[in-house]
Amino acid sequence: MRVLVLGGNRYIGLSLVRELARGGFEVTVANSHETELPPGVRRIHADRRQPGALRAALEPHASRCDVVFDNTAYHVPDIEPLVDLFDGHVQHYVFTSSIAVYRRSFVQPVTETFPVHEVIADQPLRAYGVGKVQCERFLFERFARTGFPATSVRVSHTLGPRSPLVDRDPGFFARLERGRPILIPGDGFPFVHLIHIDDVARMLVALIGNDRVRGEAYNAAGAEFTSILGCVRLMARAAGVAPDIVHVPAAALKTLGRPVVHWGEGTAGGIVVSITKALDHLDWAPRIGLEEGYRDSYAWYAAGGRDLYDYDFSFDDEVLARTGQG
Repeated sequence: MRVLVLGGNRYIGLSLVRELARGGFEVTVANSHETELPPGVRRIHADRRQPGALRAALEPHASRCDVVFDNTAYHVPDIEPLVDLFDGHVQHYVFTSSIAVYRRSFVQPVTETFPVHEVIADQPLRAYGVGKVQCERFLFERFARTGFPATSVRVSHTLGPRSPLVDRDPGFFARLERGRPILIPGDGFPFVHLIHIDDVARMLVALIGNDRVRGEAYNAAGAEFTSILGCVRLMARAAGVAPDIVHVPAAALKTLGRPVVHWGEGTAGGIVVSITKALDHLDWAPRIGLEEGYRDSYAWYAAGGRDLYDYDFSFDDEVLARTGQG
């Protein structure tokens, strides 16, 4: 079976490409940055940020794709030309979404039927989730109208090697190794639900050949969850150091202008998502627990990953000074 991966050069996308290659699929990636790919994987160079560039690069190949994994779309204009291109050709079009689509809920766990964001309004931090909602609706409307075989996978917070963002695992590991304070919002008890990138990849591959998933959305999350404080302590355990944890009072958090950690749960409250639907519909279950996942992430970081990032702790120092904890 011929599979096209949009992205595929780092993090979840690269794990997906490796999983597909192991499964014997004929894999092509389309992206703008080269990376080392498994033997036999083909690459199409295309910069999606340039209007029309991705469609132009893929048009000669559209009739030869059975499955498309779209990992790099955030707004309807990103996907609309590709849906037009692949409609009538592909057996599956899998859109990587996010649990950021969900509105805050007092009831946990959150299932795929829970309310999602409608508008950005005056809260720009919701823009990412709203964009994903709009993409999903476009895809499912096309499915209802033409049968376009779209599936959306709403991925929870992730952990694992090759993070594209320094403020995720790499930034914490860098602070831990240097003995720097780790800023925690409030008491650090809001819980976060994570999944290892390899478990996401296996779930995506499990969609292939399953007609039941067309027109459906699925949550992707691990079997375990913990608190923000728990994440930090697990990362410290993986790095083999004792963390210097500094709790930033809730009152101070409101005056800083930006969060002290990337997890929005630190100020908005925790979320746990249900994966019952995925467990029921797919031949899949998460395999990698939090402790193993952070050990894997740190092993990659310590083996050279740390050198791929630029670190800036000036905001940490500003917070410590402003709160009298420096």
